[in-house]
This record gives sequence, C-alpha cells and structure tokens, in this order.
Amino acid sequence: MGSSQSTSEEVRELVGKTGFSSDQIEQLHRRFKQLSGNQLTIRKENFNNIPDLELNPIRSKIIRAFFDNRNLRKAPTGLADEINFEDFLTIMSYFRPIETNMDEEQLEHCRKEKLRFLFHMYDSDSDGRITLEEYRNVVEELLSGNPHIEKESARSIADGAMMEAASVCVGQMQPDQVYEGITFDDFLKIWQGIDIETKMHVRFLNMETIALCH
Repeated sequence: MGSSQSTSEEVRELVGKTGFSSDQIEQLHRRFKQLSGNQLTIRKENFNNIPDLELNPIRSKIIRAFFDNRNLRKAPTGLADEINFEDFLTIMSYFRPIETNMDEEQLEHCRKEKLRFLFHMYDSDSDGRITLEEYRNVVEELLSGNPHIEKESARSIADGAMMEAASVCVGQMQPDQVYEGITFDDFLKIWQGIDIETKMHVRFLNMETIALCH
C-alpha cells in the first residue's frame, strides 16, 4: 500500500470487504508493518512483541486464531503458515465495533460472526463440536495464572459448565445419554443475552498494543 491510484482502489476494495473505514485500514496497515518488520506477511512469532498478549492466559489460542483457515474463510480446517495484510484485516474485522446505524439483521450477523470466531478458538480440532476435553483445556488455561485454583478445581469448573450447557441445549437428559459436545447452534443458545458485541473489540487508536478481549 502506497500513494498510487491503484493503492486507493485497493483500499476501497478492502473497505467493502471488511467494513473498516479507510482511516482504520491505514492505521491497521501501519500496525501490520510494525508486527511484520515491514515484510509482506506475518508469522506466529511476530505476535511475540505485543505486550497485551504477553500475560494473556489464552495467548496461544488467540495467536492461533489469526492463522485458522476457518477464520480466514479459506478452508474448513488447517492453519496457515503466514498471513498477508488482507488476511490480517479479515481477522481484525471480527473485532470491529458495532456501528450505531446497523439494523437488526446486520447486528445479528455481526454477533454471529464474533461468536463463530470465539467458537473456533474453543473447537481446536475443527470437528464442529467443543468437547469436554477442549473446554477443560480452555478453562485450565484461563485459570492458570490463579495460584489458588488447582488443576482439578479447574476441571470441576469446566465439567460443571459443560453439564449446564447440556441442560440448556438438550434439556433433561436420560441416564444413559451422553452429551457429545457443544455445537455452534448450542453455542449461540448459551451466549444468548450476553453482550458479546462490546466484549470483543480492538483498541484502534493505540498503536503500541492490540487488545483482544475474551
């Protein structure tokens, strides 16, 4: 991206694809260049220099999400080795703030996209379900920085949350019935009424950090 007419056309195309304004795209491009070291692509190790991610307990999952082909809308499984600027914008668009002029349909689509991104972070094997083991891993990572909570306690918290998810999504289960895991439709039910729109955001104006909420 430079100062040529072709660059202006490229920016207009990216505005249409991502919903970002041209100013936000220029700002994110500067951030992309900082992260990549002025290279055309970013690799996982480039995220090591983001202070806000350094102490995040699910740092590895957040970074992995940037390279998840599902989030890049390129394939149903697998991880990319590196991402270019358009890929970077695609990922960042999941964290785009809600706009005041959005109608109900646009708001619902935006909410669903944010939740899909979050679902993919939990569903690490890309099989379309968050299993108990996957959920345990996330809870253990989230609570890893708390010295007062042992691993077994974290597992109990995850097990209880999964039982609650089953009751919300399936209802009264039979004694021999097994809940195989949370599907995306289940995930939508669980998050119903929770304000995910403002919890997943990016600090556009702070060029030193990118803050991803969880």
